[in-house]
Amino acid sequence: MKTGAEIIAHHLQGAGCRTAFGIPGGEVLALVDALTSEGIRFVLTKHENPAGFMAEGAWHATGAPGILVATLGPGVANAVNVVANAHQDKVPLIFLTGRVDASEAETYTHQVFDHQALLRPIVKASFCAAPGAVGAMIEKALLIATEGQPGPVHIDVPISVAEEISSEPPHAPSPVPVPGAPDALMLTSAIEALQSAKKPLAIAGVDAVNEGAGPAIQAFCEKYNIPLITTYKGKGLIDEDHPLVIGGAGLSPKADKVLMPLIKQSDLIFLLGYDPIEMRVGWRNPWAAETHVVEIAPVIRTHGMHRVSETYLTTISSALAALSGAKPCETWVDGAADTARAELASAFSSTGDTFTPGHAFDALRRALPETTVMTTDSGAHRILLSQKWTSHAPRTLLQSSALCTMGCAVPIAAGYKLCAPDVPVASVLGDAGLEMILGELATIRDLKLPLIITVMVDESLGLIELKQRAMGRANQGVDFDGTDFPAVARAMGGAGVWIDDVQTLEQEAAAALTRDTFTLLACRIGRRAYDGAF
Repeated sequence: MKTGAEIIAHHLQGAGCRTAFGIPGGEVLALVDALTSEGIRFVLTKHENPAGFMAEGAWHATGAPGILVATLGPGVANAVNVVANAHQDKVPLIFLTGRVDASEAETYTHQVFDHQALLRPIVKASFCAAPGAVGAMIEKALLIATEGQPGPVHIDVPISVAEEISSEPPHAPSPVPVPGAPDALMLTSAIEALQSAKKPLAIAGVDAVNEGAGPAIQAFCEKYNIPLITTYKGKGLIDEDHPLVIGGAGLSPKADKVLMPLIKQSDLIFLLGYDPIEMRVGWRNPWAAETHVVEIAPVIRTHGMHRVSETYLTTISSALAALSGAKPCETWVDGAADTARAELASAFSSTGDTFTPGHAFDALRRALPETTVMTTDSGAHRILLSQKWTSHAPRTLLQSSALCTMGCAVPIAAGYKLCAPDVPVASVLGDAGLEMILGELATIRDLKLPLIITVMVDESLGLIELKQRAMGRANQGVDFDGTDFPAVARAMGGAGVWIDDVQTLEQEAAAALTRDTFTLLACRIGRRAYDGAF
């Protein structure tokens, strides 16, 4: 016989979960104890929001759903941002929260509010654990969190349910349903379009990454000579050194000037797990009215961003296998796709001797191993890095692409490194983003994680200041005084150094790979360093 908390922990352990993150309170102590007893390490953080991003990093490293634990009231409220991010960025997150028993809540209001009402708009489902049905509930939660487009599921656990022995029978894990493969007859229209297309193009995104469809996409693109554009989250589905990979897209107007003309002239477009939630407004209706558009997706798309000719709700791998009976024909004979690939690379090349963000990102790519997992925060640096950073495999450039929230890069890196200690992990973020989560440097110190953290110091909200200036508005609320980041890093148990040139950055990044603690590389780039960069 097990308590409700033990039943939850047992099922999470069975789903492959080995780490949980958060801050305990009296209402979740039974949960923390049960998780630990089941071999799921509980990691104490300084704030629930970074804890959720660490859980995301653990998912990227292991494939098991992330676990975030928060006590009632302020703990739940602190986590709203990261839960919303998991919802938009398709992260399977189990959010366990403490709850006062209903009978007590009628007369005890301290820290009590309706967690489920707060969270329902930003989760796939919200449960309140009930006596006698905890096993069924946690299995539903795991299934919902991982099926279709993954996302967060909230579980409110009353104290009595967590602590008291449950008499319910063991509940077997539910198998994840696998969509049926379409046959050639279903795909007749798509096959005919493929056999006659002169300029076919593929656009792939986050759902393709979550499916692990990279090898299938590469084989399909190679067989039919189809160039590939990816979202930022889709980078690395095919090694970006491959000649068919044109590059990443989503937020850069400079990139759009190259990619949009190519998309307009394409006569057949395959949308492979492409969710335009990552894209800027200019990606509404990007192709011509006569273009045949075939979408392969795990769920019905309701975004309204563009039209499609036909949609198949199935796995990308099975659909592409069924399509592969089509006869290949000669494509892109005018070389337009190759030209676009070269133009995109040239548009983001770094020239001159000035120490710019672009030079810094090039130096990091040279200094760090090809297998490095890079994370990045939201801001001007993210847009430029996402265009410049060469990804050789999926999930090697991690970021908040849909919600675009600040404060995510370092905790995602920490969660990943904790669960994959042999993989080199690095972060690039802005100074404002780092100041949001400085307390987690202590968490990283305590976990003894040798992360490489590069902070771009311009003492401004660079992207917002750039937009502010472009709109002709006065400079208000975007600039701030500087922080001695290397000194902060040393005070928090890490190494820190100021960086003013490429040579020093390469040397210090290489040295950071040999340390047993985190290294903070503070790159002084100056204000307005991103003008014209992306």
